[in-house]
Amino acid sequence: MERSFSLCNLVILVSIVVAFVNVPLDAEARAFFVFGDSLVDNGYNDFLETTARADSPPYGIDFPTHRPTGRFSNGLNIPDLISEHMGMKSPLPCLNPLLKGNKLLHGANFASAGIGILNDTGIQFLNIIRIWKQLEYFEQYKVRLADIIGPDQTRQVVNNGMILISLGGNDFVNNYYLIPFSARSREYSLPDYVGYLVSEYRKVLSRMYDIGARRVLVMGTGPMGCVPAELAQHSRAGQCSTELQRATDLFNPQLNDMLNSLNDEKGDHVFVAANTMKMHMDFVSNPRAYGFITSKVACCGQGPYNGLGLCTPVSNLCPNRDVYAFWDAFHPTERANKIIVQQMISGTPNYMSPMNLSTILSMDSKP
Repeated sequence: MERSFSLCNLVILVSIVVAFVNVPLDAEARAFFVFGDSLVDNGYNDFLETTARADSPPYGIDFPTHRPTGRFSNGLNIPDLISEHMGMKSPLPCLNPLLKGNKLLHGANFASAGIGILNDTGIQFLNIIRIWKQLEYFEQYKVRLADIIGPDQTRQVVNNGMILISLGGNDFVNNYYLIPFSARSREYSLPDYVGYLVSEYRKVLSRMYDIGARRVLVMGTGPMGCVPAELAQHSRAGQCSTELQRATDLFNPQLNDMLNSLNDEKGDHVFVAANTMKMHMDFVSNPRAYGFITSKVACCGQGPYNGLGLCTPVSNLCPNRDVYAFWDAFHPTERANKIIVQQMISGTPNYMSPMNLSTILSMDSKP
């Protein structure tokens, strides 16, 4: 873990020196910073010794290079699609040696597959970059940038940046419900555990604000009980797992209340809630209305619903990813991600609260 930290610092420092030999200090670009788990990981874990990696085919089969990129997708993921809408390239993982030149002005992706709100989430994946360490990397990025362009300009880059964070799902599927009678399930009832998670998440977001975040898109958990992995293990006749759906129904409203409270405390609409549960359930509950033939069977996998084990070169693979809602046992296809991001961009208040991404960009573009 510490080796990853020093490598990240070195990449940032060397890249910044190279960057500002060729990039004027008044270059204008809105930075995009990404934090969280596998839904938004753009390949950070490929630089780590961990089992939580998407570095082999058929991952990336529909990416422009048609090769694995570390994204848990057949193609583009949510940060890629938001970046496209913002008119910029998707920010690179912090450890990527290509993070140099004017790419630094576009931000960085710190997300690491397998992590959660809690430090004991995803322990089976070994070396992953947990959320508090991601925030340390963010601070280090900011310090190194200030060494080159000065603290005032650095503050402006961070304050004006867009931030996306995805946390919470792994705290259930890879912690509380990971095994029967898990340590956390013995320690907490589900309602108490949800309350604990939300209180710990508030600390994360408060620290992010202290570092300089002023526009943060916070993704709620999706329909955890409806993903192919859960259907394969816990479903009766293809119905969503009631226990995990109960967890979702408890967590998301409390997350929204916490974000509203934080906004009241900070005096502005810093934190924007993305109702990813509703975004997913639109096509999970009525897949054909969105052009999918199924929202139960994963495109890549094996076993019931293709929901057992990992997506590998020997897994079942659907010929047309555009008609499947789920790519692997847990993650949406690129086309499903496009539906989700479109709601982030233009969705009504029951999808995006207190405002959608288009409104944010319009407001922030005004002098």
